[in-house]
Amino acid sequence: MKNKFGFILVKPQIGENIGACARSLKNFGFSELHIVSPKQSWPNNKAKATSVGAYDIIRKAKIYNNTFDAISDFNIVISLSARKRDINKKHISINQFLEMIKLKTNIRFGLMFGPEASGLSNDDLSLSNFVLKIPTSKKFKSLNLSHSLTIICYELFKLKYLNKFKKNEKNIKISSKKKILSFVSHLKKLLEKKGFFVPTEKKHSMLLNINNLIYRLEPNDKELRILASIISSLGKKNINHN
Repeated sequence: MKNKFGFILVKPQIGENIGACARSLKNFGFSELHIVSPKQSWPNNKAKATSVGAYDIIRKAKIYNNTFDAISDFNIVISLSARKRDINKKHISINQFLEMIKLKTNIRFGLMFGPEASGLSNDDLSLSNFVLKIPTSKKFKSLNLSHSLTIICYELFKLKYLNKFKKNEKNIKISSKKKILSFVSHLKKLLEKKGFFVPTEKKHSMLLNINNLIYRLEPNDKELRILASIISSLGKKNINHN
């Protein structure tokens, strides 16, 4: 993924939220933060406190007096909105946004977030290419500023490092069916000694259930040995030493 991403906070009201946003950016490998007319004085001590180990992002954040200057370096700007706006602007889903990223390379994307209380104004939205709404419960649609930014960062990170989210089957050595058969046979013999299969007419169905349970597992050799040892130890008689 050769695209670059910047995050624009328009008129953020709470310093703690800015710090939390910076922390999320660093968590997922992003660093470009633009801030338009923060309500509280800047630099802000509360933003520094909540940024924890991401104060370098706070320190390097660019401050602007208007939204247009903050987005001017980006090729495509995506506005985040908690509700669908009645404006002549295409609304897209997160999946559509991710597909767009795959198709458009060497693009600078700007992700624009509005003030905590009101969200982006129609004037701000008019400067963007698309409006993106994060799906939430109909009973409570409003997301915290830093939470919505974190979701977007996570989705972009997942797209960039998809291999981190895939199970690496090559490195997992699953025991052969032959070894599992040996374990199951051992288990059945111990159960027979304990008189487990009662009544006799239900033995077949009980064995079938055991097979269904064990054979759908994907244990490795070490796990099988541990299971066999546990079962063997449970099958031994306790010896009391006087």
